[in-house]
Amino acid sequence: MDIVTLIPQFGGLAYTILAFVVALSVIVAVHEYGHYIVGRWSGIHPEVFSLGFGPVLWSRVDKRGTRWQVAALPFGGYVKFMGDADAASGRDSETMAEIYQRNPEDLRHTMHGAPLWARTATVAAGPVFNFALSIIVFTAIFMIRGVASDPLTVGSIEPLPEAGYTIKQGDEILSISNLPTPSFDDEQAWEEFTDAIPAEPVLTYSVRRDGQEMDVTGPYLFPPLVRNVAPRSAAMDINMAPGDVIVAIDGENIFSFDELKAAVESSDGRPLQLDVWRGGKILEFVLAPRRTDEPNPEGGFITQWRIGIVGGMAFDPATETAGPIEGLVGGAEQTWRIITSSLSGLWHMITGAISTCNISGPIGIAETSGAMASQGAQSFIWFIAVLSTAVGMLNLFPIPALDGGHLVFYAYEAVTGKPPSDSALRILMAIGITMILSLMVFSLGNDLFC
Repeated sequence: MDIVTLIPQFGGLAYTILAFVVALSVIVAVHEYGHYIVGRWSGIHPEVFSLGFGPVLWSRVDKRGTRWQVAALPFGGYVKFMGDADAASGRDSETMAEIYQRNPEDLRHTMHGAPLWARTATVAAGPVFNFALSIIVFTAIFMIRGVASDPLTVGSIEPLPEAGYTIKQGDEILSISNLPTPSFDDEQAWEEFTDAIPAEPVLTYSVRRDGQEMDVTGPYLFPPLVRNVAPRSAAMDINMAPGDVIVAIDGENIFSFDELKAAVESSDGRPLQLDVWRGGKILEFVLAPRRTDEPNPEGGFITQWRIGIVGGMAFDPATETAGPIEGLVGGAEQTWRIITSSLSGLWHMITGAISTCNISGPIGIAETSGAMASQGAQSFIWFIAVLSTAVGMLNLFPIPALDGGHLVFYAYEAVTGKPPSDSALRILMAIGITMILSLMVFSLGNDLFC
């Protein structure tokens, strides 16, 4: 093989790895900083804050005696508190004995000698900070994007293959095909409105332009336009891109996203030939839809054939600035939706209702990181927020060695008045580590074979 042909592949691989390391480092840093700062506030002394594992590349000790360091393997991190044996924070009686001999009062500043409330708050802070990061990011994005203005007003118009439309940016849309335009805030009315729009490639829009009402021509509101491409999808594999317009499937012309969706869903996985308009040229692609498990609005999941593209309207609605309260509500709701849909998906995988191939491992996450980074900074930051929510939720699972397992131990101590025995802790921690390693191997297998 000519070595020159490997350069683009290597460049793509390096970009993917870099995006993955950046995403993971941000999430780990926030998670561990939650442990660090709440532990410090609770009177527990943090000795080491490490971003990464293995050989130390850089370190410094601050005025409080905490060593901050960056290690060679950027796939995790830890906070070592006084009295911890190592990064895993296992109980070490010799270390505790040495601390006691040096100064009995220092026991209060260790993780194992601190009050139950301090330990609980310190452990819980990691996942809480992950959720806080997600909410802050989603809030900021919602505020930057704004909310659609009311009445519906044309913002930027997407380039489409059809020419001669007379609709313009800034037009206030009063009606489409004599159907009055409802408010975006009324979801039911908006859904009924879009369902009632005639399925025609050119429609009559009644608009208000510069204070005057007039009729203009415009496209079908939802053309087969690619707004986003899903990572690790059939469309991503053939390098489809935002802005592409699918004009024909197997030689049959289409003008609406519903026609595209119907053809894909009825394909039963059969390869489809797509004619795609891109920048004035027609490109031909062949791709096979893939089975995808999606949340059902009525509950549960539904399996459909998908090619991995997200559509949208023919134009971006003009927006108004969203207030901080509105943005915060939207950010919290988005974080909660990710948590509930993830838990629902996990339950349906356990019961066999959907495929366990929905679990991605490090390779899948790395590929998604690279794909989202390639779609722009906002998409990549959005992905970091989604992944941060997932990491926070995963760490709360009641598995020994995870934060959730420690919280279960603390709950036991609160009820019984004493912690689990050292022998029980060693056994439970070994079980927890085995479970985590098994999940990692299973998810890696999914990345390679699903």
